[in-house]
Amino acid sequence: MPVALEEVSTITAKGQTSIPKSVRQALGVGYGDKIAFRIDDRGVTVHRADAEHQDPVIDSFLAFLAEDIKRRPEALTVLTPALADQLAALTQGVEVDLDSAIDGDVGL
Repeated sequence: MPVALEEVSTITAKGQTSIPKSVRQALGVGYGDKIAFRIDDRGVTVHRADAEHQDPVIDSFLAFLAEDIKRRPEALTVLTPALADQLAALTQGVEVDLDSAIDGDVGL
């Protein structure tokens, strides 16, 4: 379980505040970097602005893969030319816009 971190920072009359050092370190930000505030029904979160478009599900999946590869490197196999050709044939002529919204429900 991730370690919880809570720091208190005072807001000035101009609406400014200092980000505590431990929070900057946890976010991996420094002078000139940007942070983003997100407000939803669970509260407010702060994260690196360049991480804005990251998907936590993908991040978790990639972390799982990295751990599995480290634990079981013998399970890795090469993508064969035959499989690469089959994948190319299956996707030939299919246009994908990675920035477009997904219509309807998505089952994971």
